[in-house]
Amino acid sequence: MANEVAVLPKKELIEQVEGKLTDLITEKIKAFPKDFNETRFIQNCITVLQETKDIEKCKPLSVVRTMVKGAYLGLDFFRRECYGIPYDVNVGTKDHPQYEKQLQFQTDYKGEIKLAKKYGKNILDIYAKVVQEGDALEIKVENGKQSLDFVPKPFNDGKIIGAFAVVLFEDGTMKYDTMSVKDIEDTRSKYSKAANGPGWIKSWPEMAKKTVLRRVCKLVDLDFDSQEQQKAYEEGGDADLHDGDSQPPAKTVDDPFNKKQEPKANGTQEAEIVKPEDPDAELRAKLTREHAGEESWQIDARIKEIKEAKNG
Repeated sequence: MANEVAVLPKKELIEQVEGKLTDLITEKIKAFPKDFNETRFIQNCITVLQETKDIEKCKPLSVVRTMVKGAYLGLDFFRRECYGIPYDVNVGTKDHPQYEKQLQFQTDYKGEIKLAKKYGKNILDIYAKVVQEGDALEIKVENGKQSLDFVPKPFNDGKIIGAFAVVLFEDGTMKYDTMSVKDIEDTRSKYSKAANGPGWIKSWPEMAKKTVLRRVCKLVDLDFDSQEQQKAYEEGGDADLHDGDSQPPAKTVDDPFNKKQEPKANGTQEAEIVKPEDPDAELRAKLTREHAGEESWQIDARIKEIKEAKNG
């Protein structure tokens, strides 16, 4: 069985993180957005960390780095514009694994919209929608001008069949992208940092919207104020498009717990390997798509019924 890395008591970890986060934000205050409120941000971070399951098992450094990435982008963890999600990461080797939990930064769909509107050029509006059976989606090009009309069926609880994202510009032009469920699932299985993570399992529709929104944003010029913001934005996406044999992107935050820490001899960084934790992940994702309007407890009940029927 893999060795486990020692963890701190929750109260002690949060106290350490609060102190180091305060010092780091003070040191790098010029790198944050002009409207950044340091006191409110730190208070909100501590509130969220106190409510985060398994946070006491996470490496303190990963917690600080995750919080600072939100600060760089001006996103609020308390308002659910971004998240810190604990993942199991192998810091050992393939033959002798040693797992520790690290907090990973991820933007929410709401945060993606906020960033696009703030840093995109001449954007009038931007949004994404899931399409369900019974909805009407018409895309056409007439006289060289493209248009997209979407008429959702009222109170639709039909099966999700895809998603689309639209960017409207101030000059009246638009850009859009569409993805079928197969396209979304292919992106999830090939590029997601956590294909069986809580985002996909509990909030498949939101992750679908974020996926297609990220893709349409490649057609938009997002003009960030700093390199730190650009890196934090890239690392906040669910999809990891880096080749498995290539060097992972450089970290955006120095180690505040050890300013004199030397890089590893081989020059590489810790590999991020996520362990699936939910044995019903595939079934849960399928039911979430088919019953998009239901709460997580209702999906749990459906899974229980299916398993009981199969065992009965």
